[in-house]
Amino acid sequence: MAEQREETFTQHFLRGLWAANTVTVTVLSIVLAMVVGGVLIIVSDEDVLSTYSYFTARPSDALDASWTVVSEAYANLFKGAIVDPATIEGWIDGSNGWQAVFAPISETLTYTAPIVFTGLAVALAFRGGLFNIGAQGQAVMGTIVAAVAGFLLPLPIVLALIVAVLAGAAGGVVWGYIPGILKARTGAHEVITTIMLNYAAALFLTWIVLQDGVRDPNRTDAISKPVESAARLPHLLGDGLRVNLGIVLAVAATWGVAWLLNRSTFGFELRAVGANPDAARTAGMSVTRTYALLMAVAGGLAGLGGATQVLGTAYTLTPAVAGNIGFDGLLVALLGRNRPWGVLLAALLFGALRAGGNRMQSYSGISLELVTVLQALIVIFIAAPALVKATFRLRAARAARLQTSVAKGW
Repeated sequence: MAEQREETFTQHFLRGLWAANTVTVTVLSIVLAMVVGGVLIIVSDEDVLSTYSYFTARPSDALDASWTVVSEAYANLFKGAIVDPATIEGWIDGSNGWQAVFAPISETLTYTAPIVFTGLAVALAFRGGLFNIGAQGQAVMGTIVAAVAGFLLPLPIVLALIVAVLAGAAGGVVWGYIPGILKARTGAHEVITTIMLNYAAALFLTWIVLQDGVRDPNRTDAISKPVESAARLPHLLGDGLRVNLGIVLAVAATWGVAWLLNRSTFGFELRAVGANPDAARTAGMSVTRTYALLMAVAGGLAGLGGATQVLGTAYTLTPAVAGNIGFDGLLVALLGRNRPWGVLLAALLFGALRAGGNRMQSYSGISLELVTVLQALIVIFIAAPALVKATFRLRAARAARLQTSVAKGW
């Protein structure tokens, strides 16, 4: 009897593990992306490809070379994103300090922080029924206002940081409120307006960097004055590592958005409006107010991402200071299923790919663009769960289990 109970529990565990749920599909999507990425690594290596010219004569040469190049690339990806075991040994025997051990995770968290904010901006708007493609422009405005406040306002150390961060959020709020109020008052589609505002923000950044009072007078290129040290986000693990207070703010923002969605009246309203605006209007909710306020809050989150970028790592304005954190936020929100904590985990994955990709490029000679391809593949497989289910036969497995259960009388 005990043996039968143990067998039943094992079958129940395997059934839950192999069920076509969100977690399983996500993990298998990452696995598929890594497999396809491995094929691309092999194809992009001329030395490995040359071994396939005599594959039928000595297949072991091609297989060994393929395994070597792929395993080395992914090993360097792990070492650059999480930890390098050699640095742990060096810390133990005294050949390097503890900073070398935590350097990879420091880089991962540094890249993660701004993407969390932009991902939350996209996810929050989507929960309210709006597609916020303008996180990039909102983040750019956040970098501009935060940086200007950081080097123009002579404030004490703590106050300067608070003002700069809030200024970045305010810049994003304004840039998010514009498409929100246009949607609410005129019905202008938020996708069109946010895309146009992305261009406007990028062009405004290019212009303002060259203006007197903003541009660094000691430089000839397009770069601003540096942010004052009092307004910079403090490093969490000392000056030798780049991880800063931004990651703490990102986790706090994730908790705040989760609370807003699930515990607050406004969260209930935005979810109701997102599900059915007409029904929400009939129930007495102001759809116009919800749209405007929702986009303003989403813009503020993206603006915080821009502020984290410029106050935590860049310290100066350049035309490319925000990178692609807004567009990465779109992918992170999709990968995280528009759930706050899912967004945080997805941003960690993207941050790890970015940090590990730098080492993979340096040590393995793999193009950094391949990391971008990996990110795209993961999102593609996440966005096409039917493909993942068909590849791993999740539906067939569930059907087979059902027939087995009926046969056994469960």
